[in-house]
Amino acid sequence: MDMFDSCINPPQTEPLKPEIRSNDNLNDEDIFGSSINLEESHIKEGYKDGYRDGLTLGKQEGYEVGLKHGFESGEELGFYRGLVDVWTSVIRVDPNFFSSRVKKSIHQIQELLEKYPIMDHEDESKDDILKELRLKFRATCASLGVKLEYEGYPKMSDSHIY
Repeated sequence: MDMFDSCINPPQTEPLKPEIRSNDNLNDEDIFGSSINLEESHIKEGYKDGYRDGLTLGKQEGYEVGLKHGFESGEELGFYRGLVDVWTSVIRVDPNFFSSRVKKSIHQIQELLEKYPIMDHEDESKDDILKELRLKFRATCASLGVKLEYEGYPKMSDSHIY
């Protein structure tokens, strides 16, 4: 049971019942009194039903948005991890292939990937780490003289679209 389940089934309240009065004291106010109480009970019942349905739909939409965002982040992290694995394999085969500055950048990217909180979705540092990863990746590619881009997020030239 999570925090939303307790909200879906709020404590039951008794619906308002119209007052029943004897016919002796029937006046204009009594005639409309039962109608007003009936309307109020329908409003409260409709609100309760709408609130319950809204929580259910909100939970479902939140799940779908979280799944999509998590997949996109994982895809981008996997892209960087794959490149770091290739670059470290090249370093193992030929330690002099990259300059010491590029090796240091590759190592820093690797540390950032390990530092990324994959399992802690509430950690607020993940956005900063991802931003730093992107910058370090661009700097490393520039040092290598290659033009590699992760195509999952918008490029600077596409930023006017959004």
